[in-house]
Amino acid sequence: MKFLSSASALLCLAPLAATATPTSLFGYSQDVIADGKAVQGDNPLEYCSESEPSGDILQIESVDLAPNPPKPGTTLVINAKGNLHQKIEKGAYVVLEVKYGLITLLRQTADLCEQLVNVDLQCPLEEGEMVLTKQVDLPKQIPSVCIIIFPDAEEPLSNLARVKQQGRYTVHADVYTKDNNRITCLDAKNIQF
Repeated sequence: MKFLSSASALLCLAPLAATATPTSLFGYSQDVIADGKAVQGDNPLEYCSESEPSGDILQIESVDLAPNPPKPGTTLVINAKGNLHQKIEKGAYVVLEVKYGLITLLRQTADLCEQLVNVDLQCPLEEGEMVLTKQVDLPKQIPSVCIIIFPDAEEPLSNLARVKQQGRYTVHADVYTKDNNRITCLDAKNIQF
């Protein structure tokens, strides 16, 4: 589960994690308009279907993962760029859900500021341009899901079969300020290990 927690944290923090610097003396550069629902860059991220990303506090320019998809036993390099249109203070939170197929493995609400330490940041995050470059060593063994199959209904334990699935995961991260204003909402679908 440690890997899933790390992967989930990276999903929701990658676009946020960076050092803020003003883009210009006159305010923000032009907003990034997403082409469809995909987040720009080499990544499995999509904006959540129920949200309109143009209204989010975080406008994501791009997120690049190398390798994409992530591979067990390698170093994952994350490069992300975006703009925060509001200062992010203590009390911000992430609603996180990790699924294996239809099975929910993790559903939790986490303090965003506590999670930022995983990417060498702390609250408050200042308004302005955000740039992140982060390397994460992925474990050689990605947790598998054990599925138990009972092929014989009359004597289920006599023909017990276990199938270890490396399978596909889905991660949903909805990020809010302490005042419940949406920072961003992202999905990563069909992440396969």
